[in-house]
Amino acid sequence: MDNAAAKETAPNFKLGLISAILVLLIWAGILVVSSAGAKTALTAGDITALRFVVAGSLTLPFVWRWWPRHLPWHVAALLALTGPGIVYGMFMYLGLAEITAAYGGVFANGTIPLFTVLMVVLVTSTWPSQGQLISVAVIILGGLLVGVSGADASSGNVVLGISLTLAASAVLSVYIFGLRHWRIAPREALALVNVPNAVVFLPIWFFLMPSGLSQATMPVIPLQALYQGLGPGFIAVILLSLSANHLGATATSAFSAAVPASAALLAIPALGEIPTSMEWAGIGLVTFGLLAFVMTGRR
Repeated sequence: MDNAAAKETAPNFKLGLISAILVLLIWAGILVVSSAGAKTALTAGDITALRFVVAGSLTLPFVWRWWPRHLPWHVAALLALTGPGIVYGMFMYLGLAEITAAYGGVFANGTIPLFTVLMVVLVTSTWPSQGQLISVAVIILGGLLVGVSGADASSGNVVLGISLTLAASAVLSVYIFGLRHWRIAPREALALVNVPNAVVFLPIWFFLMPSGLSQATMPVIPLQALYQGLGPGFIAVILLSLSANHLGATATSAFSAAVPASAALLAIPALGEIPTSMEWAGIGLVTFGLLAFVMTGRR
């Protein structure tokens, strides 16, 4: 399907909803996998590099066909810069090196709806409905309950970690808004994010940045490369574009706010971490808020 046909396609609520749920699961896994990687010899630059080696290699053969030539160069540059690439990844990984995954997720993902709603209001002068705003507030409150215990468990510079994960949230919210505003198709999103970021970052990492790759154990490297490259680097880029175009920027960002609660659930089988009573309450609030948001959006 070419770009013109994609623009004329009516939004498909079910496709957008399924895509948003799958992005939610992949991003929840990022918190668990990235937090584990940050506690190994791998640096934030190593994890970012592994991601773009895989995602960039998968996208490179098709970049000429998939590149969105209808976009002005400054719009393409903006989306490449603010997408789930170098800037977002470095902010996220550096932040997770300072604070726990649960706590970092509250700021990196839980605040994306706030930044996205602000973008929508400033650019389009369109306000979400009262029901949507209340639902987002419930989701964010649930995320705070899940992540509050992470403040005490964080061993690094908490203020720095919060600042970095907030920066990651602000950057990605611009991209999510842009996906819907400029109607970016999934394959166009892959070309915009993966190849420019790989071309710019990999030489800088290889020649200039410190690396712990040689000290990392063998199981750690393929785990980070495969999950980071295939999950958030490739599959989630496709799904995020589908979600933004079929559900809208605000709805897509609302699902991102549920990442901390989802990560807490994933941590049960992955890390053996059982949520506390407060965390279970937060997970319940997030679930209720998401259901309320989806039902409000269908009216």
